[in-house]
Amino acid sequence: MPKRSKRMAAAVALVDRNTVYTPTEAFELLKQAPGPKFDETVEVCVRLGVDPRKSDQLVRGAVSLPKGLGKTVKVIVFAEGDKAEAARAAGADEVGSEELAKKIQDGWMDFDIVIASPDMMRHVGKLGKVLGPQGKMPSPKSGTVTPDVAKAVTEFKAGKVEFRTDAGGNVHAPIGKRSFSTEDLCANYSAFIEHIIGLRPSAVKGTYIRRVSVSTSMGPGAFVSHGA
Repeated sequence: MPKRSKRMAAAVALVDRNTVYTPTEAFELLKQAPGPKFDETVEVCVRLGVDPRKSDQLVRGAVSLPKGLGKTVKVIVFAEGDKAEAARAAGADEVGSEELAKKIQDGWMDFDIVIASPDMMRHVGKLGKVLGPQGKMPSPKSGTVTPDVAKAVTEFKAGKVEFRTDAGGNVHAPIGKRSFSTEDLCANYSAFIEHIIGLRPSAVKGTYIRRVSVSTSMGPGAFVSHGA
């Protein structure tokens, strides 16, 4: 097991793994911990009481965070004609159709979000094996397959985040930057948790949200109360 750095050891010492903190307490702790020289991303991880092998228990979607993400999100769009022009006007980083699909098939992955007009799925559908494992495959559930591509570009650029359950039944998402105020991190956290609660599949029995933790990208996690 690799030896922890002094910075990481000091950060870990601040967090009691047997304590469930309020969101305010948790974010204050994360901000007090010694950090690296860059502005870390703050992430939330929700352990759900779902069976990820069953399609009727998949939790997937997107939510707009009220305080944004504090980073530049690279958005590409599959669209043609007027929709393509509208996507460009809304700030899409790259817009195309068949040629854009080929570029991705050839190995280009320098983007965060893929948005597609429904008529473009004939091109995007071929990219499942490339985009799927990266969590970037467009989906109507997450609002990334939509006739209004320009609106989707605007929303994701402003801080809308996609999420889906992984193989262990967990949902991970960024909710801001370490430099954010505690109040802004709490606002984004609350919006995310409330959205997850609202997506509870009817097939899930028993406890839905089992545990929630927040962390910085280079720091320890703290367990947080979630009110559900």
